Amino acid sequence: MDELVDILTSDGKSTGKTALKSEAHQKGLYHATVHVWFYTDDHKILLQKRASVKKVFPNLWDVSVAGHVAAGEKIENAAIREVKEEIGLTISEADLTKIGLRKDEIVHPNGILDNEFKHLFLCKLTKDLPELTMQIEEVDDIQLFDVSILKDTTKHGRFMVPNFRYYYDFIYDKINAIL
Repeated sequence: MDELVDILTSDGKSTGKTALKSEAHQKGLYHATVHVWFYTDDHKILLQKRASVKKVFPNLWDVSVAGHVAAGEKIENAAIREVKEEIGLTISEADLTKIGLRKDEIVHPNGILDNEFKHLFLCKLTKDLPELTMQIEEVDDIQLFDVSILKDTTKHGRFMVPNFRYYYDFIYDKINAIL
């Protein structure tokens, strides 16, 4: 879905301008996204298999939930909304633990220029997988994996979305710090 996003400077500050997500990706305009990593007390993480129709990294396993922050939307509200849309789970702002902000500049083979400021969150998974509902336009499957998969470099780029700039290492360390 093409949605309106706030355009940011290369330092992550608001420009006061908006654009469609497709335009931001075409022109390489900076914008905000959210990543929510669900974990369990028994050292598992929830990964989603990106839908086969996705423009980037189709059919690869990825962060539990991710999405774009809509124009004018509060970061935490975007995270809550994306969780509800992608896996059908209702969470509150109190459930989210912000663990960082990451600037990524990725040029995809199909020409998409993905210049994002990713707001990163952890959230404890308190429901069983059968209680979750996948958004078919975004997600082909969801599964729990041992958190150690984040360190398994043989999986990155073939089974999972590539580990850009040691992103998975950062997430691994943050999850292990709270378990």
